[in-house]
Amino acid sequence: MGSLGRVLVVDDDDVIRQLISVNLELEGFEVTTAVDGLDCLEMVKQVRPAVVTLDIMMPRLDGWEAASRLRADPDTAGIKVVLLSARAQEADLQRGDRIGVDAYLTKPFDPDELIATVRRLAGLPIQA
Repeated sequence: MGSLGRVLVVDDDDVIRQLISVNLELEGFEVTTAVDGLDCLEMVKQVRPAVVTLDIMMPRLDGWEAASRLRADPDTAGIKVVLLSARAQEADLQRGDRIGVDAYLTKPFDPDELIATVRRLAGLPIQA
């Protein structure tokens, strides 16, 4: 059975990055990781993922700016973006909508919810 698709996991926290990666790999996704927004923008061009999970609070380039740049570049505008944040205030959700992110999960997130979200965005059927 082939990969379900490529996912780029972007988080400056090693533990969270590993947790997300393992969960998605067990599900059958091909996972690549990046440590911050700048790393993400470089990796996206090499990996061409279907979905990017993007932490918001990161050094060098945060998730907001990385998501904005992904959307602004015609080469990456079609990639599905899931923002992960410890704070999900209404203003954050609205900002995500303005940028055009596809989903927004609050930390600590439920791994099953993350997998379901990534599957949906990758165009796969949601498993019960």
